[in-house]
Amino acid sequence: MSEARSPFSVKNIRWFIAFRVCFNARFYYPVLTILFLDMGLSLEQFFLLNAVWAVSIVGLEVPSGAFADTFGRQRLVFLASICMIVEMALLAFVPLGNATLIFWAVLLNRVISGVAEAFASGADEALAFDSLKEQGLEAHWPKVLDVLMRIQSGGFLVGMLVGGAVYDAAFLNSLFAALGLDWTLAPETTLRFPIYLTLGLALACFVAAGKLTEPALVSETDEPKSARAAFAQTWRTGRWILGTPLVLGLILLAMSYDSLIRVMLTINSEYYRLIGLPESLFGVLGAAMGLMGLFLPAVAKRMVETRPLKWNFTVLGLGILLGLTGVALAIPWWGAVPMLAVGAGMFFLNFFMSHYLNAATDSRHRATVLSFRSLACNVSYGLAGLLY
Repeated sequence: MSEARSPFSVKNIRWFIAFRVCFNARFYYPVLTILFLDMGLSLEQFFLLNAVWAVSIVGLEVPSGAFADTFGRQRLVFLASICMIVEMALLAFVPLGNATLIFWAVLLNRVISGVAEAFASGADEALAFDSLKEQGLEAHWPKVLDVLMRIQSGGFLVGMLVGGAVYDAAFLNSLFAALGLDWTLAPETTLRFPIYLTLGLALACFVAAGKLTEPALVSETDEPKSARAAFAQTWRTGRWILGTPLVLGLILLAMSYDSLIRVMLTINSEYYRLIGLPESLFGVLGAAMGLMGLFLPAVAKRMVETRPLKWNFTVLGLGILLGLTGVALAIPWWGAVPMLAVGAGMFFLNFFMSHYLNAATDSRHRATVLSFRSLACNVSYGLAGLLY
């Protein structure tokens, strides 16, 4: 009976996809740096505040997972949606012109943004997987990931294209003129358009999070619900990971592969300059990487359904190695191809990790394990960046 049912017949799965897509498809991403600089921050302040954002995520990553497993995943996801509304409202309504006020508003934005990321990380995925498991449909998780990653890639493309377009006052004014409209917008006005659009997504996240329900599989428990219990959960889960070779090995693999890929993606614009590409093509390559997300999840789904874990991670490792080798050669123009191959590795890595780690983890501490994975990847990425 369960094999005949679609995983998307489960209400939580539909709202989980809606939440994840709206939470991640942010319209200000293509103009992130210049947005904060145009608001009045210096470059030094921008990097300082981004470091605060990263520390907020790392500091709360594992505790938030334990609190999700103790108090309920839906509560943490709902709190994440509220945090997203607050963080975007701060940027949308802070008065411009007062550098000190803007700095403190953005500082608060970065802290709350990090809290939102930590609250959502692991909790939404654990809730969705256990919703399938409750219905005996957990074998369909790869199908859910396939659809989720395709829609996320579409959302990423829309966010990149629309966000960059509405930020550019000159582009919008040219568009109005072409349409015969006597409208003129100043850069100070269009500066916040990507923020307003993302605030709309935050409200959509709030609705989606409110529609999610806690699976009875984890909500019907007589375990105590307290901060002390949550921290005890963190300790127990850490010990369980260290004593479970499969899960420990998966997390170590994630740390190794993720740090290599993310460092290369972080410096890709400098690499593109190195191989002689004009800056006008940087956005095209970013869009090409997003387009890969429309078909690569189907390949990953096929791999986890037909090939064993070791084979899949070996192929992924070899693919990353070949991509990095090609990048190291720095071939003019054609060197963009191996960089795209390295980026493709992230799609496969995220798919494999979600599939295998959820399958190997018990429902009672699923969100905590997923948070340990995120923490490990963020720490390894930071260390790899320092080494670089």
